[in-house]
Amino acid sequence: MKLLEERILKDGQVVGDDILKVDSFLNHQIDAMLLEEIGKEFRRRFAEVKVTKILTIEASGIAIACMAAKHFGVPFVFAKKTASKNLVGDVYTSKVHSFTQNVDRTIMVSKKFFNSDDTVLVLDDFLAKGQAALGLCDIVAQAGAELAGVGIVIEKSFQEGRSILDARGIRVESLARIATINEGKIRFI
Repeated sequence: MKLLEERILKDGQVVGDDILKVDSFLNHQIDAMLLEEIGKEFRRRFAEVKVTKILTIEASGIAIACMAAKHFGVPFVFAKKTASKNLVGDVYTSKVHSFTQNVDRTIMVSKKFFNSDDTVLVLDDFLAKGQAALGLCDIVAQAGAELAGVGIVIEKSFQEGRSILDARGIRVESLARIATINEGKIRFI
């Protein structure tokens, strides 16, 4: 997605050789107009699939999933990273490791939101090591729902996330694929 790549080059900040900060437009401060285009693009890429729900993980995936859900005309659900008093009853859980925070978390989704009649599209902001995507796909499998695929805004293709998902036969659609981050420079695939 050319618009996204241009925005990454203009406003993204490289930290070392593996971190890209996009907090000025994607995952802290949000550019709603860009997100509108991202939502349209996910709808275009999964046009042949009858998606009934979208699943993401809090917090950075919420705005992305919300905009995509608007274009699909379906609800979205976000997996919570911490237990709370208002998440009661039966829940699906999966353990995920956060690359950026270097912690393991158990993500949770209420069982009342998914069932075997659903076709679920998983969306997230980044694909690096693939752990968040795997955890979300695990929740879809636990529900007995069909997985439409995984949509990623920015993929760091130099890390193993895509190969892990590919090895499991999971369809991955990434809007911007970064081949390398080297000496502060970003090169796209």
